[in-house]
Amino acid sequence: MEWWQVALSVVAGVLILWAALIIAFAWVSRGQAQKLTLIDALRLGPDVVRLTHRLATDRTVSWRVRAWLIVLLVYLLSPIDLVPDFIPVIGYADDAIIVALVLRFATRHAGADAIDRHWPGTPQGLHALRSIVGIPAPDAGATATPGS
Repeated sequence: MEWWQVALSVVAGVLILWAALIIAFAWVSRGQAQKLTLIDALRLGPDVVRLTHRLATDRTVSWRVRAWLIVLLVYLLSPIDLVPDFIPVIGYADDAIIVALVLRFATRHAGADAIDRHWPGTPQGLHALRSIVGIPAPDAGATATPGS
């Protein structure tokens, strides 16, 4: 396999995961009062990557959460997959499912405070993330300030 084929496969995989993430967040926000705009949806992929990095490097977050995030990164960078990527749709679906499961575990176990502290995106993106991973929204009286 040529280097450009590998690079093209990686880029295609990232774009498919990004599209799946946008679809999932749009589906979650469809019944919400806070709608997800197109700009917010496009930012979700990079915002989730930055959130994952920040959680993995935060020493106040449980070592189990950090370990799972590092394992996720190694899995995604590894050429070995549960289902090979050359199989149409299913090849990338396993990656999307694993990413979703690990992110759900990590965000739920890191805690709402850690998510709020490290979230680099918009409040609408944070709300969508909280909805999809099952972290309740903060009380109406409390104000959450997304990460820097």
